[in-house]
Amino acid sequence: MYQHLDINGKTIDLPLGKVVCLGGNYADHIKEMSSLVTEEAVVFMKPSTALVPLTPSFAIPTDKGACHNETEIAVLIQSKLCKADEQTCLAAIWGLAMAQDLTLRDVQKRLKSQGRPWERAKAFDASCPVSAFIPMDNLTDIQNIDFSLAVNGEIRQASNSANMERSIAQALAEISQQFTLLPGDIVLTGTPAGVANLNPNDQLTLKFDQYEFKTSVLGN
Repeated sequence: MYQHLDINGKTIDLPLGKVVCLGGNYADHIKEMSSLVTEEAVVFMKPSTALVPLTPSFAIPTDKGACHNETEIAVLIQSKLCKADEQTCLAAIWGLAMAQDLTLRDVQKRLKSQGRPWERAKAFDASCPVSAFIPMDNLTDIQNIDFSLAVNGEIRQASNSANMERSIAQALAEISQQFTLLPGDIVLTGTPAGVANLNPNDQLTLKFDQYEFKTSVLGN
C-alpha cells in the first residue's frame, strides 16, 4: 500500500491525492516523440490508485505491449493552490521525489491515432511508482538539480531541472489556474529524452541530487 514517505522512511502527514502530470516539458523529449511545442502546458491526470512505492520493486503490465520508463521529478503539495502565483506555489511544496510516469506506448499510439484520451495508457493501477520525498529544506535550488535513470547499469535518461520548459513554480501556477491542487496531491514535471521499454527483471538506479534509489522491475 502506498503512503507518502520522507527520506528517513517516516510517513508524511498528508492524504493520498491525485497525480497531475505535465507533458512536453523538456525540449529533447518533445523532439524524441515528434511532438508539437504548445503555448499551454499539456496536462493529464492519474488517480490515487496509480501510486505505488518505487522501491524496493514495482510491477509493470506484460500483456499490453511496450511499457516505457518516463523518469520525472515529483512535487508533493502540502497546502491548497487555486489560481496561485509562483511564490505561493513554491511555499506550498512539501518536497521533491523521483517518479516513473509508466506509459503503455503501444496503447497510447493507438489511442492518439483514434483521437481518444490517454488514460488507458497512462492512468492504470500502479502506473506511478514514487520514491521517498526529500524535504524542501534539504534542497538548495530546485531549478538546478541533476537527475538520471540507469537501467541494468547503463544510463538511459539524464538531465537537470534547469532544462524544463516551464519551471516547477511556473508549472504549478499554470495548473492552479485551471483546477485546484490539494494537500497530498503530487505533480509530475515532465520527462527528458530517453524513454524506452522496461522489462521484468530490469534493475534500475535513479539518482536525484545526492540521493540514490535502487529498484527492480517485476511483471504482472
